[in-house]
Amino acid sequence: MLIYLVLGLLVFFGVHSIRIVADDWRRSCLERIGKAGWKGLHSLLSLIGFALIVWGYDVARQQPIQLWSPPVGMPHVAALLTWFAFVLLAATYIPRNQFKARWHHPMLLATKLWALAHLLANGTLAGIVLFGSFLVWAIVMFASARRRDRRAGVRYELGLLSRTLASVLVGTLAWAVFAFWLHGLLIGILPLS
Repeated sequence: MLIYLVLGLLVFFGVHSIRIVADDWRRSCLERIGKAGWKGLHSLLSLIGFALIVWGYDVARQQPIQLWSPPVGMPHVAALLTWFAFVLLAATYIPRNQFKARWHHPMLLATKLWALAHLLANGTLAGIVLFGSFLVWAIVMFASARRRDRRAGVRYELGLLSRTLASVLVGTLAWAVFAFWLHGLLIGILPLS
């Protein structure tokens, strides 16, 4: 049963897509309730959506509908893609790195790679709904963010090699902890075992 998963995705993506579909409404809400109020409401709805996604995916995994079987070796391709996703995620928070200077929105790129990796390694209906939705959403958000940057004339600082290497190091460490321990603890699957 995918109803909770789909409901969670709608809430989560709805909250995270307001800037694309209703930016004027977003601005008026910010003026009316203030930045702190907006962030609080945004965070609350995001957590509700995320909780529904996690619960819905867990429920759907208990009776999986297998649509296709990933080819041999696909978990290794997925591991490589998720490693790069973790590096890009780290680059989101480390200022003045070359990933951010070149691509501007490394978190959205990380989301695209994470979703693609999981689509390639997962052939269940619930997996395709979850990871396919995240992939489509991240593609749309990335394109929207780049257009918004161009309209606003946003300039990104040149990346420093030291900050780029820090992104790679932090991302690699986070990926290793997640791949070899946390993924099994939280999801129940050790992807590299």
